Parts: sequence; structure tokens; C-alpha cells
Amino acid sequence: MNTTPQRFSIYFNVHLVSDSTGETLNAIQRAACAQFENVQPLEHNYYLVRSERQLERVMREIEAAPGVVWYTISDEVLRQKLESFCREHGVATLPVLDASIAMLGRHLGISANQKVAGQHALDDDYFERMEAINFTLAHDDGQNVDGLVGADVILLGVSRTSKTPTCVYLANRKVKAGNIPLVPGVPLPPFIEKLGPKGPLIIGLKISAERLVQIRRQRLISLDQDEHTIYADEAAVRDEVTQANRLFQRNKWKTIDVSRRSVEETAAAILNLLNERKAQV
Repeated sequence: MNTTPQRFSIYFNVHLVSDSTGETLNAIQRAACAQFENVQPLEHNYYLVRSERQLERVMREIEAAPGVVWYTISDEVLRQKLESFCREHGVATLPVLDASIAMLGRHLGISANQKVAGQHALDDDYFERMEAINFTLAHDDGQNVDGLVGADVILLGVSRTSKTPTCVYLANRKVKAGNIPLVPGVPLPPFIEKLGPKGPLIIGLKISAERLVQIRRQRLISLDQDEHTIYADEAAVRDEVTQANRLFQRNKWKTIDVSRRSVEETAAAILNLLNERKAQV
């Protein structure tokens, strides 16, 4: 008999209020909540809040579902109005960027400009990111392989190793990423194995056969297809993984095991490899 006490999940309201896209708030909130077991935040998202009328609607919803409020608002009038409202209603608030901006201001000896959505300005950085995204979309899943010579990184891996989402994530970090699937019986484009150290960084995405079988079967089930096919057959998958690993080893390519990694963790490892390579030049 199992005597381990059952732990129930804790649900609570999280109001994320931003005068921009809310990307920063979402990332910080999820990172913080991940540190607590059995905690389930009920997200209420309010983006592009830049007027008193919009803020009034937000405050009505906070009053209807009290919880905690995290915000990134540059306008001082709106900030004070939100803070005053939350104090009156006993709602905890956190301006998530204030500490970082204050520290940077002290270090630089200057004041922040309080620009709304300053990180989304249409500057050179923005256009570099758009260029990388366009490149990645044009060179996804083995498309336009000849153009991959202009990539920063090329990912190789068998089906269901998260090549595409990883490339998209990298593109948002201004990395021109392309990927080629490793398909049994289909050779790689000849030039890939001839790329030298000054060409794109080639990285092989490894995965355990057991994990891959699990992922592929779940994929087939989600598509309402027969899970008992060669695509998810354990022996066939094991052979497919072995052949891919031999290819990586033969060419001495860098590899990353994605068996238990999230896309974000895989992308972070790739960015580290790119930085190491730049440092060696």
C-alpha cells in the first residue's frame, strides 16, 4: 500500500501587464514558477497596454481574479496608477525590469530613456534578426541545400529531433540556421561533408533510440495513424540512430544529445559552440 502523502497542485492567478509584446514577462514568470513543485499559474496576459482606458480594463480583471501582478510599463503615470490600485486591493506587484535597469544605470552613470518597447526598434539589430528568420525558413528540412553554404550553422538529425524549432529559435537570436533530415537510404548533398572549418558550423543532433521511439509513436497517435510502422519500429529506429551517430563520428562533427533537452537548452548549447568558434578565430 502506498503511504506517500498526495500533494495537490496549487493554482494561482498571475497577471502579466506589458506596454510591449510581453515576451520578457512570460519568460521570467515561467522560469520563476518552474522553481516550485506542484504550482500551476493561471496566466492573464495584457499586452500593448499604453493608455489609461486599457489599464482600467486590466485593473477590473485583476480585481475580479486577485493574484500577483508582474509588469513592464514605461509610462510613469500608468505605473503609478497600477501600483496604487494594487496596494489598495492588497495585490502584490513586481516591476520585473526595474532592478536590472537601475543596476545598469548605476554602472553606466546615465539614466534610462523609458522608451516603450525599446527592444523592438526597427534598427540594424531588428533587420539582422528578420534576415536570419527568412534564411532559416528558406532552408528548413533540406530545402535549398546549395544555399546552406551561407549559413552560420547547419543541423543534421533523424526525424523528430526538433531540428526546425531549434533553427527558428536560433534565427530569433540572429543566427542563420538551416537543417537537413537524415533519411535512411538518402545520401547527404556531397558538398556537406566537404565543408571546411571556415564554412558553416555543422552539428549533429543525437537522440537515444528508446526516446525516439516514444516520440515517434506519440506523433503517430496524435495524427490518428498506426503507431506500429517501420517509422516507429524499435529495431529500425535503433539502426537509424546508429547510422546517424556513425556519420557524425566519421566527419568529426560536433554533436548534442537532445534526448532530454528542451529546444531552448539545445539552442543555448549551439550558441555556446558558435561563441567558442568565434573566440578561436
